[in-house]
Formats: sequence, C-alpha cells, structure tokens
Amino acid sequence: MSAFQLSPLASITTGFLVLFVGKRLNREWNFLQRYSIPEPVSGGLLVALLLTVLHVLGGPELLFSLESRDFLLVYFFTTVGMSARFRDLSRGGPALFILLGLTIAFMTLQNLLGIAMAGLLGLHPATGLLLGTVSLIGGHGTTIAWAPTFAEQFHIENAMEIGIAAATFGLVLASASGGPIAQFLLRRFHVPCPDADATTQPASNASHPSDQQGSSANSIDINGFLTALLAINLCILSGTLLNEGIGAAGLKLPLFVPCLLMGIVFSNLLPERRSEQVVFHWPRRSASLDLIGELSLGIFLAMSLMSLQLWSLVGLALPLLLILLVQFFFALVVNLLLVFRLMGRDYDATVICAGFGGISLGSTPTAMANMKAVTQQHGPSTRAFLIVPLVSAFFLDLVNAILIPAFVGGF
Repeated sequence: MSAFQLSPLASITTGFLVLFVGKRLNREWNFLQRYSIPEPVSGGLLVALLLTVLHVLGGPELLFSLESRDFLLVYFFTTVGMSARFRDLSRGGPALFILLGLTIAFMTLQNLLGIAMAGLLGLHPATGLLLGTVSLIGGHGTTIAWAPTFAEQFHIENAMEIGIAAATFGLVLASASGGPIAQFLLRRFHVPCPDADATTQPASNASHPSDQQGSSANSIDINGFLTALLAINLCILSGTLLNEGIGAAGLKLPLFVPCLLMGIVFSNLLPERRSEQVVFHWPRRSASLDLIGELSLGIFLAMSLMSLQLWSLVGLALPLLLILLVQFFFALVVNLLLVFRLMGRDYDATVICAGFGGISLGSTPTAMANMKAVTQQHGPSTRAFLIVPLVSAFFLDLVNAILIPAFVGGF
C-alpha cells in the first residue's frame, strides 16, 4: 500500500477545509446540533472514517504534517493565558478550587484504576499508568514525551503505540461525549438555559467592562490584530526560553504550558495605562485575541481528528480496550454524580460537565470545544469559561508533570 506525505501547507489547508465541512455537517444534520458536537469534531471524524475505509480497501494512505497543528495549540493556549487575570481566581470563587481539588483526586484515581486493571489482566503496572493520565488527560503530547521512558525503564517496547492509541481513543470519546452529557443533564434535571442568542463568545476571553479601553476592545482592526499577533509571539518566545530552563531542571512540560504562563505573567504585570503617543499597547481580552484563539482551536481540533488512524484502535489487544472502557465509565460516573452536583446543579454546572468530559479523557482543547458547542446552542456561561480554562489549561499539566514521575518512581 502506497503512502502520500502531505506538506505542512497542504496539511493545514486540509484542516481549514475539514473545518468548513464540519460547519456544513452541523448545519445540515440536526442531531449534531442537538448533542452539541463541535464543528471540528464533525468534519474531522468524517474524514478520519473515510480514510479508514480507504485503508481497509487497500487504498493509498495519507500522511499529514502536524508541526503546524502543534504550533496552533501553542497559539491557542497563549491567548488563554493572555486573557487570564489574577483577580479571576477570586472571582472564580470556591467552585474553582472545588473543581481543581476534585480533578486532582480524579487524576490520582485514574492512574490507580489503570494500574489495578493492568495487574488484574496480567500486564505490567506501568502499562496501566500509560493508560491513565499520561495518555488520557495528558494527550498525544504528554504520551510522546513519556513513552520512551516507559520503553526504556519498564521494557514496554510498544509503549509509544499503546499510548498513542489510548490518547486517540480518549480523544474520540471525549469529543463525542461532552455534548451528550450536557444534553442529558439539561433534560434530566430540567435545567433552565439563558438566551442562546445573547452571545456565542466564549467568556474566557470576553471583555469585561473593567477591562475595556474604549470601543476598540470589542472591534477588530488591523492595528489591533497586529498588536495581538506581536504580543502572542513575544509570549511564545519567552515561553520557549522558559521551557528550555524547565527541561534543563529535569521537568517535562508541553511547550504550551510555559507559553500560557508567560501570557498570564505579561498580561497581569504590564501596566494597563494607555497613551495616544504609544503605538503598541498590550492587548487585554480583545476581539482580535478572541478571533485568533478560536481559529487556532478550531483548526487544531480539525487537524487532530482528520489525522487519526482509527484502524490502529482495531489492533489493540482486548485487555487494553477493557481498561480504556473502564476509564471511560469511571470518568462518566464522576462527571454525572460529583461534578454536576458540586458545581451547583445549574446551567453553568452543565457546561462545566461538558468541559470535564473533554478534560477527563481528551485534552483541554477538547474541553473548550465541547463547552463552546453547548453555549452556542443554549447560551453563554461566563462562570464555566472562567473556571475550566484556569483548572485545565494550566494547573492540570503542572499536576500531571508531578504526578507521573511520582507514580513512575513507585514501581
């Protein structure tokens, strides 16, 4: 079977086309809207399924260049960091710390469950950890970073294949389950929804009255867009240097984590006073940042899902599939029985549950896409878009960077 390697330009162009396909599918098929399936997921999974059929029929295999996709992820998280405020921690209230504590406990139990299931099925306990927060909450990036350690230290020769397949499996379930979870909660508990036409702007980046500097905060012009791009690139350059220092200290973090951190630091420490004589002003929750972040997230998810080699899941051994299914049901039970109730049993809690469905099995971009799909249909949720990014986009990757070495050292 022949394989065709697409160039980076062709790959990202395909991502744009797939996103448009998803928009059309969601417009034409009511059930996709009903269950709040994100547009990149609709288009990406359709392309992945078509490529899987082509593979099964012995046709050529398309290989995508994903370097540009990974950089879009860095761009997205940098915009999230630049839109965060230290005062948001207090505005998040107790719910922020409750969700953070609950998620940390969930991560610990997810690893323990994976290790226990691996032991019951006669696998190396490290395989269970690989099917825990390494691949599920950590995603493909964390899996790629840690798989060589598992292969070398625990002699799991196919650690990379196992981890990538698990991350893929989790990404598919997380993308497809967040919306249905929200719809179930809305119907089951008769949760009242706000006006869906009020806004579809994610509240994580939405401008607050205190942050607005005139009408430019809510409009997009060439100067504002260039300012946002320059600020994002400055954060990424600084984050790259920080990541090199962190790596030299022996701590492994995805690049987007230090970039997000630098976005938070710059946006909170730089003065907000403006002068008409200054050309460059640091952007603060501007419409340009919103646009860049939304575009980066959409294309990232479209490229991630269209490049999934779904046929690799078929080759998973039954024990691995069993562990992943147990992890899925465990995450579902925690979401429905604990997250919804502890977050207040209201509409905000419902949107948070859609996001938690993305966090627990997939990744933060999946969580954001799940919540965005729900709010586009049922109305905005400022509290959800404030709490979930603060918990998942920053804290959890730091927690995972500490949790994984702790479990590895215990074997």
